[in-house]
Amino acid sequence: MSIGPVEYMIVGFPGNQFNGEIAPALADLITSGTIRILDLVFIAKDGDGNHVAVEFDEHDALAGFGDLDGDVGGLISHDDIEYAAEALEPDSSAALLIWEDTWAKPLVDAMRASGGVLIEGSRIPHDLIEPALADLEVVS
Repeated sequence: MSIGPVEYMIVGFPGNQFNGEIAPALADLITSGTIRILDLVFIAKDGDGNHVAVEFDEHDALAGFGDLDGDVGGLISHDDIEYAAEALEPDSSAALLIWEDTWAKPLVDAMRASGGVLIEGSRIPHDLIEPALADLEVVS
């Protein structure tokens, strides 16, 4: 079975200001065939710095994630949770998400079939690309 590129993201919610609006956006991406959820874990850190992994059915604000169509699960390890928790301030939470970019699978299959190998790739952060694109618009 071939698989498209796989990415991960840790999204922090300082002060536990999580409202669940991410779930419908993810559902739209899944329904459109853009991504496939491979694993998803929520992490909460209390005021004393203790952290815990939280399942979507353990907190009302996470209930919308129960309707997402995910395929695998089990990819996120205890070490991954520890890593994500280190970056959290006390009284904060995070979502750790792993997904396949199914939209890119035909391109990846074509590159592999032509003997191509990925040498390097990375995501350019929004706070870097937005000003660069804005500068280009001013010049145009």
